[in-house]
Amino acid sequence: MSVRLEKDWQNWKWQLQNKIRNKESLESYIQLSDAEISAIEKTDSLFELGITPYYASLMDPLDTNCPIRLQSIPKIDELKFSDRDKQDPLAEEQYMPVKGVTHRYPDRALWYLSHTCAVYCRFCTRKRKVSKPMGTPNRNEWQSALDYFRRTESVREVILSGGDPLSLSEDHIDWILSELKSIPHINQIRIHTRHPVTLPMRITESLCRIFNKYFPIFLVTHFNHPKECSPEAREAISRLVKQGAVSVLNQSVLLEGINDSSEILKDLNYRLLSMGVKPYYLHQCDEVFGVSHFRVPIQRGKEIYQNLRGQQSGISIPLYVADLTGGGGKVPLLPEYEVETKEFTNIYRNYKGDLYEISNGNQQNEAE
Repeated sequence: MSVRLEKDWQNWKWQLQNKIRNKESLESYIQLSDAEISAIEKTDSLFELGITPYYASLMDPLDTNCPIRLQSIPKIDELKFSDRDKQDPLAEEQYMPVKGVTHRYPDRALWYLSHTCAVYCRFCTRKRKVSKPMGTPNRNEWQSALDYFRRTESVREVILSGGDPLSLSEDHIDWILSELKSIPHINQIRIHTRHPVTLPMRITESLCRIFNKYFPIFLVTHFNHPKECSPEAREAISRLVKQGAVSVLNQSVLLEGINDSSEILKDLNYRLLSMGVKPYYLHQCDEVFGVSHFRVPIQRGKEIYQNLRGQQSGISIPLYVADLTGGGGKVPLLPEYEVETKEFTNIYRNYKGDLYEISNGNQQNEAE
């Protein structure tokens, strides 16, 4: 690779401008199967192809079961719709007081800022709007959102989302953070971004300096597989956390054939901790249209999750949750540890399956 090409490769704007959008471009990185070619052609009208050259470079060029390929290259299964599939499974539009703002929980609101992502993940919850420019709020609508936050004192946290909010220019990011930080009742700002995974060169020194002006910033990223924990991703996370202003957490989605194994998740979680990232959520895949082939049965998900408990450090284990279809919010999906409740004690099963009895806090009567 020439010096000029290497410089281009490290430029996040070049990566976005040269996003892979068709099979011809993708074939310069991998050998596509007939099934992949057919799926690309047949699913484009539903959800377009979009992959950064960087993320494509992580793909195994020959293995169609490569976890990077499975997350970003269409499968014909996307044309199969379950009876439970929804365009907007989390009812985000239903809880939208002003354009771009979803306010479901009492104390926090999500602000949709961009329709653009570095990679259009095939399991995306917002397939109805991501990659479609008409769904993006404009500058006047940003102001309406800020006005809503100012007058709604119950909002203590604003979550910047999209698309990917880090697809915005640094001037825009700086302005948005400044405006939010000027609202007295907002306690913290959270940024949800997959750029450290799919476009790590976006985490520039200048972006980190902006974050440093608005301490504390909580950034939630989205690694799903150990293969995504590349040297470039590790370097991007290091830039974020070593300057001290940003706390980085990770949310994964449990995906059939990609990370539906306790061994894969253990490896991922330990790699994340070694990078300075706290595993935060493990999501049950949402009931969005065309992704039923990714969904792991909940009972198997609970078994996978139980195999993590006690087998690795507690700080490396995310909380397994489902975001309820219809807008009910997140609920934990936990294995059953309580075996029996007695009058004064409860019996629990530990991670090995052994039974233990502990006091339940009820006062026993003194012996007469």
